[in-house]
Amino acid sequence: MSLHEHFKPVLSGFEHVKRYWDRQRERVVAKILPGEFYVTKQDEVISTVLGSCISACIYDYKMGIGGMNHFMLPIKKGHADDFEDPLSCRYGNWAMEFLINEILKNGGCRDNLKVKLFGGGKIISSMTDVGEGNIRFVSDFLKQEGLKVESHDVGGPWPRKVLFNPTTGKAQVKKLRSMHNDTIKEREIRYFSEIEQQKSHTDIELF
Repeated sequence: MSLHEHFKPVLSGFEHVKRYWDRQRERVVAKILPGEFYVTKQDEVISTVLGSCISACIYDYKMGIGGMNHFMLPIKKGHADDFEDPLSCRYGNWAMEFLINEILKNGGCRDNLKVKLFGGGKIISSMTDVGEGNIRFVSDFLKQEGLKVESHDVGGPWPRKVLFNPTTGKAQVKKLRSMHNDTIKEREIRYFSEIEQQKSHTDIELF
């Protein structure tokens, strides 16, 4: 099979997400950034790196469809027009709604949904504990929605790299105990600064 044949068309609305061929895993990997999410029916992996942010991995274990989001802050209050705002998914309430709705819209069944949660670390000691707030938010959200958490790896002082295959439900987490920490801290400070401006105008674990 040629490299081109591995890259099957994405579901509508996810054309902007960057994908690449991972030779080691022999899978297409879709890499999501803060404020993005991705849903797929294909045997591919979704990847992201988390600091204080949270990723919810949600999948229909019978239909083999699911996805992952990456949100930075718990709640953005607003109205329906905010669904047009590209920054909306930086907030947990929008990111969770979008992800669940897209899974159901593309053939998933609510009764079959399983959830895995990752992230929420406290990696910037000088900042308020954003991660803890994110963990509290997503736990409350899932209780209200009647969705149970199958497994989780949240909190702690380290960033995480998460890999998730929605067709199998398999997730891998690597804690980045030293490598990339400064880069992730700088990224988080920059993103939180952008959000404020917008307002004003190593070990691998399986889950």
